[in-house]
Amino acid sequence: MRQATQIFRKDFRSYFVSPIAYIVIAIFLLVTGWFFFATFFLFGQANLRNFFSLLPIIFSFVIPAITMRLVSEELNIGSYEILLTMPVTFSEVVAGKFMAAVAFVVAMLIPTMSYPITVTALGQLDWGPVLGGYIGAVLLGAAFCAVGLFASALTRNQIIAFIIGMAICFILTLLDKMLFFLPRSWLGVLSYLGADFHFQNISKGIIDSRDVLYFISVSFISLYGAYLALREKH
Repeated sequence: MRQATQIFRKDFRSYFVSPIAYIVIAIFLLVTGWFFFATFFLFGQANLRNFFSLLPIIFSFVIPAITMRLVSEELNIGSYEILLTMPVTFSEVVAGKFMAAVAFVVAMLIPTMSYPITVTALGQLDWGPVLGGYIGAVLLGAAFCAVGLFASALTRNQIIAFIIGMAICFILTLLDKMLFFLPRSWLGVLSYLGADFHFQNISKGIIDSRDVLYFISVSFISLYGAYLALREKH
């Protein structure tokens, strides 16, 4: 894990070298802040339900933008070949880059803690669903980071990696909302595959092992796919 930790540090620092990280964080905070406070003062309810209900859709666009460069950029400029000359395995490369992306998502969520603090100053807030929502946000972000890393490992083009990652995340988010035309016998299985279904359960403050297992499974499958893609390119 020492090599994975070094890759994590390098990739996490590289986020803040370019202005892309600051632009993504600024856009994320502007969008979430606008929708949250607009509906908060409109309905006057002391909760973060609207913020967490929008988070999966916003993550579907933001996280692929964060992860699109993780492997694609190195494949494009040739630094990936240099990386493989070092005593590092494919699994360590995937683990290091995945941890860097997740750490960036956590850093992006930290400023949003001002939302519950503001709500607390204006009314009584139930912190159970808030804590559950942030736990779910980290799990959802980790799963989408793994999907984005897989998409980035498939191609040298960052735009294509972004489109692939966004498409997969978007489908996972809206899957349980697109089942109205399918037979009723399929609904139970297919709705379980929807990321928003599991996230909304956790955001209510209910930590169910089935929801946690879902996000872990999506992360594992995507990371294993990224591992196979890197090995195939080698």
